[in-house]
Amino acid sequence: MFKKIRPLNGPLTRQALRDWLISDLAVRVALAPTEIDPDRAFEEYGLDSRVALQVSGSLARLVDRRLPPGLLYEHQTVNAVTHHLGEKLGLPETTSPA
Repeated sequence: MFKKIRPLNGPLTRQALRDWLISDLAVRVALAPTEIDPDRAFEEYGLDSRVALQVSGSLARLVDRRLPPGLLYEHQTVNAVTHHLGEKLGLPETTSPA
């Protein structure tokens, strides 16, 4: 059974994806979100292959797309994953003001 993932607060944008990934990583490594550096490699936070696969799976459900299981090894920081998925999915950086 899949673990329920925390939904986004609003539309899917690069910033929302980055914020979600930071929050998810913070929970998994028992740090405050403010302690997560989006340019620091995932392995520096002690993520093993099992957790990397879990994060990749959660991201796939969040964006409703199939993603490669090795996503966090191919793109090794929060910003790298966000950039890659932002390009692949055509996501805007933020929502436009109304």
